Amino acid sequence: MAVIKTEDNQFTSDLAHPKVVVKYYADWCGSCKLFAPKYKRLSDDERFKDVVFLDINAEQSPDARKLAGVSTLPFFATFKDGQLQEALSTAKEDVLVQMLEKL
Repeated sequence: MAVIKTEDNQFTSDLAHPKVVVKYYADWCGSCKLFAPKYKRLSDDERFKDVVFLDINAEQSPDARKLAGVSTLPFFATFKDGQLQEALSTAKEDVLVQMLEKL
């Protein structure tokens, strides 16, 4: 599945899916840029075919940022049926995989 870019005005409707992971990033964030290909690869991973992968610019989407309590970037949050499940800042792929497996 493709990574879907989103923003505040459509974020709530994007969370309507049963399982969602969100990557919060900023254009200036080097670690965010380095993680982008890993995030894309995970979105194509058969294990996570039922998860919607969202990408949102944390600086341009303050409501979405506040919902997950974003503190540093890159930041990831998982949602199940629209409810926040887990949220943390990491640049480690294995940590994100563990989050996805809990969904």
